[in-house]
Amino acid sequence: MPVAALLVASALLLVGCSSDPLAEQYKEGSNKGYIAGDGSVTEIAEADRGESVSFAGTADNGEEISSEDFAGDVLVVNFWYAACAPCRAEAPVLQELSAQYDGKDAQFIGVNVYDQADTAQSFNAKYDITYPSIMDVQDGAVKLAFTGSVPPKAVPTTLILDKEGRVAARILGQVKEASILDTLIRDAIAE
Repeated sequence: MPVAALLVASALLLVGCSSDPLAEQYKEGSNKGYIAGDGSVTEIAEADRGESVSFAGTADNGEEISSEDFAGDVLVVNFWYAACAPCRAEAPVLQELSAQYDGKDAQFIGVNVYDQADTAQSFNAKYDITYPSIMDVQDGAVKLAFTGSVPPKAVPTTLILDKEGRVAARILGQVKEASILDTLIRDAIAE
């Protein structure tokens, strides 16, 4: 085998074994053409929350999902898409917390704002995401449902809905620390 071919094969092998290059590029802070939220957290006092948010859509697995499916539970809603570098960087944190709660007192759902179902499923497989995502690319109905309360102004955005389906908190941008989201979830559960 020629030396050049061996070098190319070695380089491809190393690239294949590396972590997610898009997420790594985002983490290094070079902002190469990507604008995301700043990670700011907004908490809304219980007395200041608006009406409950009603939404429905089709998940990446074809299942119909609506806000009524989560009645009485705290719900974490994450707006994302597969090529979003901070979405990739936060995926392990979201999955860790989703597994921790495992449907007890809090549930998780994604809202994919850009991709088709097969792309979302590939992302979920790569990052071991076990909660469903509504595919919102066609009409943006789920995103629109939240515009009257605390809109998801950047991707990713994570919203925490209280047991009545009202927005209790928002993280605008990447969830960097599990403890921040965990605290917001626990506060909503304790209400």
